[in-house]
Amino acid sequence: MMTFYSVSYLTAHQQMNQLFNYLAMAIFVLLVIITSVLYYRHRLITRYRDLGIIFFLLLLLTIGMQVTKIERNNTQQAQTAEMIPFMKSVARDHGVATEDVSVNSTTLDDGIIVRIKRADYRVNLSPNHDNYTLTRAHVVNHQVNLLK
Repeated sequence: MMTFYSVSYLTAHQQMNQLFNYLAMAIFVLLVIITSVLYYRHRLITRYRDLGIIFFLLLLLTIGMQVTKIERNNTQQAQTAEMIPFMKSVARDHGVATEDVSVNSTTLDDGIIVRIKRADYRVNLSPNHDNYTLTRAHVVNHQVNLLK
């Protein structure tokens, strides 16, 4: 089964929710502060220092993963941002509403399938993505999942 994406879906899903990662970082910061206070209060008990170091390392690991995710999301958003004007251009060129155009990829690449109403076309892009040609395509499995 192929999955096709509409313009409204691509527009709505450009922003990824990073709430869980921010929450984890806040919890680790809080745990580092708590263990630091406990260590300074009870300097002879080194378990608090060790726990503080562990939580601090977990915080650094979480921050590193968050930075990686942010970079990946920025790249993906930039690629998705190319797709929306492309879909609007296809709709304008074929005289249909943008709601009637869907694609099977969230990024603009050569060889993606564009569905205009019920007809499928393969996209051939120029190397710098400034023009395209559509070639009629026939999909093997006609069951599609349209995400709006």
